[in-house]
Amino acid sequence: MNTLRVNDIDIAYDSYGSEKNETILLIAGLGTQMIRWTVPFCEMLAARGFRVIRFDNRDTGLSTHFSNHATLDFEALAKTLMSGKRPEIPYTLDDMANDTIGLLDTLGIEKAHIVGRSMGGMIAQLVASKYPERVLSLTSIMSTTGNPELPPTSPEVMALMTRPAPNPMEDEAGYLTHSIAFAKRIAGTAFPFDEDEYRSLIREEIQRAYDPGSIGRQIAAIAVSGDRRARLAKVNVPTLVIHGVDDPMFVPACGKDTAEAIPGAEFMLLDGMGHDLPAQLFEKVIDGIERTARRKG
Repeated sequence: MNTLRVNDIDIAYDSYGSEKNETILLIAGLGTQMIRWTVPFCEMLAARGFRVIRFDNRDTGLSTHFSNHATLDFEALAKTLMSGKRPEIPYTLDDMANDTIGLLDTLGIEKAHIVGRSMGGMIAQLVASKYPERVLSLTSIMSTTGNPELPPTSPEVMALMTRPAPNPMEDEAGYLTHSIAFAKRIAGTAFPFDEDEYRSLIREEIQRAYDPGSIGRQIAAIAVSGDRRARLAKVNVPTLVIHGVDDPMFVPACGKDTAEAIPGAEFMLLDGMGHDLPAQLFEKVIDGIERTARRKG
């Protein structure tokens, strides 16, 4: 793991494959760390002839955190947005997109294939629309456009995601139970949920960094991002949109809307996939990423 100074903050990253190969940059989702892009996934992708870089978004993992900002008040945020005003927040998704390009700049990489999941998909969309000269291809996984007419996440799933969790430093078992319950709820139906593997992943995240406020700050960044469809209409690189039929966070209509917003985008709808990326789907997803990266125009 390495750390670089990017846009006046520290960004932690690591890399797989030869630096001589074209780069695929992997962007993680809401409140999650780069290790959600697991080592086996990165190694499989690198074996297709790419340099693969994963990194911790600002406010997660070993990158700079914004813990000095007040804990998000969801009710106050909603009221401010409903009034048409812009809330005071520490950063936006555009700032996170700028971090992505800043990381490429600091590494001396002129162009890259951009792949993002969930919130990372939103960031990837912004990178492709804002910096077209830096993007070779775009893959948006289990994400959405911000279209206000799309079906929202169910109140039950939102409540599970935003309810206070036990402090893992004081009650690790309670924290793991809390995290696993949510992960099971958003997982797909096609493959058994590997509770032991997920528990190990969450423990690793706790050991790397624990910051209960970061999810709220990133939800706020998403909330003010708005409808990205007009920006997505300008994306002119090969694009793949991957979505799960069973996704309860962003229903399949969200993936379809993303693909329809981007000229020439391919839409890959996967049966039994939820708002997760189980190992059984690695090869299929990597096939899609590679196919998109090899497309011309």
